[in-house]
Amino acid sequence: MSKAQSRIAIIGAGPSGLAAGHELLAQGFSAFTIFEKADQPGGTWHNESYPGLACDVWAHSYTFSYAPNPDWTASFVEQPEIEAYLQRCAREFGLSPHIRTATQITRMQYQEEGFWTLTSDQGDCFEFDIVINAMGNQHTPLFPDVPGREQFEGPSWHSTDWNHDLDLSDLHVAVVGSAASAVQIVPELARTTKQVTVLQRSPNWIMPRGRKFYSEKKRKLFKNVPLYLRATQKAQRALMGLVHQAATVGHKRMDQFEKRALQYIDRAILDPDLREKVTPKSRFACKRGLVSDDFYPALTQPHVELIDEGLEAVRPEGLTTSSGRHIDCDVIIYCTGYRILDFDRIEVVGSHGKKLAEQMKQAPEAYKGIAVPNFPNYFFAVGPNGLVLNVPYFVTVEQNISTIVRLILEKDVAKASSIAIKPEAHQAYNDWMRPRFPLFSWGDGSCNSYYRFDDGRAPFLFPGDFKTYKTLQDRSDIEDFYLMA
Repeated sequence: MSKAQSRIAIIGAGPSGLAAGHELLAQGFSAFTIFEKADQPGGTWHNESYPGLACDVWAHSYTFSYAPNPDWTASFVEQPEIEAYLQRCAREFGLSPHIRTATQITRMQYQEEGFWTLTSDQGDCFEFDIVINAMGNQHTPLFPDVPGREQFEGPSWHSTDWNHDLDLSDLHVAVVGSAASAVQIVPELARTTKQVTVLQRSPNWIMPRGRKFYSEKKRKLFKNVPLYLRATQKAQRALMGLVHQAATVGHKRMDQFEKRALQYIDRAILDPDLREKVTPKSRFACKRGLVSDDFYPALTQPHVELIDEGLEAVRPEGLTTSSGRHIDCDVIIYCTGYRILDFDRIEVVGSHGKKLAEQMKQAPEAYKGIAVPNFPNYFFAVGPNGLVLNVPYFVTVEQNISTIVRLILEKDVAKASSIAIKPEAHQAYNDWMRPRFPLFSWGDGSCNSYYRFDDGRAPFLFPGDFKTYKTLQDRSDIEDFYLMA
């Protein structure tokens, strides 16, 4: 029997699911299936398609380390290119035979004999030894909790589920929210609609994107001179390190980033009242830093209005703001983000009947972002505190997956039926992290954002740089886990 013997289920065929499949093949595993509820792989980049959807990370840094893409058309690329890249990777990695599309796993139950039973939305049942949760954290739309949302008489939708069939050209569109999706959507609406009203609960730090298109000559250079492509990747990834420094409390880089962002506001907006509305009141990176070349210019157009108030209620004719102002409109678009840490997307029942959603609601914590007690043979590709701010998403994912597959191999070599993180190792790691959250603006007590809970926990990002994270991951030892025969 080969060392790689576990039967493995991967839930999700986005970047982390593809990374898992690639690493499993590289380490000699063949008995694995990637379950994807959509009709194609690609994750968020396949499922979402709102106007202007693009990655806010430099394109050449936003790839698998083992699959650079010389064909990017610009320094920042939009959804169709990224989707095509991921689907090409699925084919070229040899994952197509392992991907089962149009299959949504709705329930998973651990069996004390050392395997998981999975049930699909179609009633199919499967058995696997190991589960890797690769569903990502940008999936479940978050709607504002206000009265009347279902009473609106016109069309409305969340940015994650765009209605491409409706012609907006002669309509008044209200956009609720002004963060990541809104800064991409609002400029597109400003170009095509009669009137746009944007509700902003709080302003965000926005840097100029400085998007540059690559000529055919330059793309040939990327393709034919790998050293040049690697140098470009290295330079773009180095810029991510500056973002990490700018999020560090007391670091001079935070002041530099804030100064540059404020100068951008001064250049882009002449109206002092509008300037005041869009000027952030928190420190940089308390909330997600954004990039855009055209959001501020869109707000200055006469048919676009920014209202710096939250949403109080929805009426049949439109919206009511927190000050009581009524805004009648034809369409409402909710750019209100995602419900992160949504562990109830699948009913996961672990050892002795423990339910993952209930356990994570009480304490959204994980051992090094990949494992939690009471759930043997179950791993997160990106669990709580499993993302690092100073590197692109792919880099952290590849590190997490490498650790997971190494642990599975060690389990198989030991001929164990299950592997489970020891509660004391899990607790020690999370105790180590807790005092480090306030070192960063997103974890500081002065910050009010979805990154941070009232009790001081910040369960989204890792409180440190990638070098520290990688060191901790590489020290993930089988001694921290129970191996059961």
